[in-house]
Amino acid sequence: MHLIIALIMGGIIGWVAGMVMRDQGGIIWNVLIGCVGSIVGRFLFGALSNNSHLRENPFDPMTLLVAFLGAIVLLAIYNLVRRGSLR
Repeated sequence: MHLIIALIMGGIIGWVAGMVMRDQGGIIWNVLIGCVGSIVGRFLFGALSNNSHLRENPFDPMTLLVAFLGAIVLLAIYNLVRRGSLR
């Protein structure tokens, strides 16, 4: 059940991040960006704050914000490598 919730939340976060970064992708792309972005966000935020509470509640606003920011960072890196600009 946790995997299904993670995929749904990853899809929503990836979709919103794609809208912000003006990146057109399909549902698989959105889920991938959202889930990997969540990992990137947890890594970056965990390194900066030494906070491990992000794993406790997947619907916590701070957890969702960190996942969203991680997806934005991941899309920015993708755009830099692929297109040569942040867009």
